[in-house]
This record gives sequence, C-alpha cells and structure tokens, in this order.
Amino acid sequence: MKNISVIGSGTMGNGIAHVFAQNGHSVSLIDINQDALDRALGTITKNLDRMIAKEKITNSEKENTLKNIVTHTSIESGVEHADLIIEAATENKDLKFQIFRDLDLYSPSDCILASNTSSISITELAAQTQRPEKVIGMHFMNPVPIMKLVEIINGYNTSESVTNSIENLAKSIGKVPAMANDYPGFIANRILMPMINEAIWTLHEGVGNVNNIDTVMKLGMAHPMGPLQLADFIGLDVCLAILEVLNHGFGNPKYAPCPLLVNMVNAGKLGVKSGEGFYSWTHGTKELLVSKSFQ
Repeated sequence: MKNISVIGSGTMGNGIAHVFAQNGHSVSLIDINQDALDRALGTITKNLDRMIAKEKITNSEKENTLKNIVTHTSIESGVEHADLIIEAATENKDLKFQIFRDLDLYSPSDCILASNTSSISITELAAQTQRPEKVIGMHFMNPVPIMKLVEIINGYNTSESVTNSIENLAKSIGKVPAMANDYPGFIANRILMPMINEAIWTLHEGVGNVNNIDTVMKLGMAHPMGPLQLADFIGLDVCLAILEVLNHGFGNPKYAPCPLLVNMVNAGKLGVKSGEGFYSWTHGTKELLVSKSFQ
C-alpha cells in the first residue's frame, strides 16, 4: 500500500500523516479547511525539527517526509488514487457516517477504508458502504509519532486478508498492533475511560484533590501520567463522547459520565486544547499548575 489518504488534519490526522510520510508512503492529507491543513503542515515540520535536534533523523529525511505529503480540501480529489484511507475526523457518529458514504463513492473499489475512531462501531461505519469486508479500525495513540501502539479493530464483516494487510502495514511503520473485536470502547478505552471517569468522581465527591489523585496513580501505580492530567491531554470532550458511547452501548450505569465532566465540557473547559481543564495550560512552562477552579 503506497498511497495513503488521511481524512482530518487535527492532532491525530497530522500525526498519522507524519508517520506514513516518514516511512516512505505518498500521503494525501484532506481537510475542508485550508488553514487547518497549513497548521497541520506547520505542526509536522516542528515535530520533524525536534527529531533532528535529538539526532533521530537527518535534515534530508525531514525534507523527504514533507515532500511525501500533499494537501487537499476535497475528498473526491484526495482519495482518487488511494490504496488505504484512514479517517481521523472529529469523534461524531453522524459526521463519520457521511464521510464513509463519501469515501465509498469516490475511492477505488479495492481501497481499504479505516477509521481512527476511539469508540464508534466499525460495523456501523462499514454498513455505510458497499464494501464492509474492506472496513477496519486503526486506532492510533496520541502523540502518533511517539506512541507505538495501534489498536486494530475488526468489524463484523472485515475480511481476514484486510486484517492481515493492516497488521503487517502497522508493523512496517514501526508500530505494534493489538487486535480487538468490535465492541464499545474496544480494548483501550473500555479500560481507560472508566478509570478516568472514576478519578473525576473521586475529585467531585471530595475524596482527594487534583494533585493527590494524580500523584497516587503516578507514584502508587507507576502510571507515567495521572488520570486527570491524561484527561486534559486527550480532551475532556473526547472523554465525554467515549463514555457516552460506552454508557449507551452497554446500558450499565457504571459507565455514566460524572456530572463534573459534563459541566466542564459544557463550560468549554476541555483541557489542553482550550487552555484549561483540571490543570491550567496557558502559563507557558512545563510546570503542572492546577486550574484555579480546583485550588
């Protein structure tokens, strides 16, 4: 698979484009917003410059990576020659359904359609197409250029040959694939999101403060990052969306999002992306500062 199209140029999309381009693939990065595409190329360039500074790549490798990426504001032109398309749009079911209908319409008939969704059913996405056997999940972890894991999710109709192809492709770009079947949250978020939600409940009920909750998990459970800091990094709106998928999919109250999380999202406190969540992210240093709301 030489030609890779990536739908969405946000944090995940530009990271996915970066990794494939760095590994010699021709990448079409697609977004309806040209400014977003320009920002994505700027982010990829900065990340490559960091890798040069750490002597992980050469300047020539940086230039070749950037040459491998072309941008498009139209799905039709961006997927015309694709062997694999990876959808990395906002975690919104209706939006993703429409994208998959468009991909099925405009991409070559033998093209594999993958989604970077963190929780939406691959089987439901596949049902929007006339090629359900060629639809699969490729859930990359953030930041994509650094994190080794790719969760590969088989839909109900995903063919074995497609699964094998995607597993081998993941390995070829330096990732470690973990196979999952198509149930709400897959493996990663079925385990992670209830933990984050419970940490938020622990804060909401006054059992501990932000610093103590994260310190317990970092020093007591050897987590590299506490659950509240991780929630800020993921995006509180994304955490809420995944918990709602789990809650709806299983009908079990243990997955119900904490009211504090719901209120924070409604108030626009989304974590790093908005500048404030459980921590403040606007002070310009790497020091962790708890948000004034929780001091």
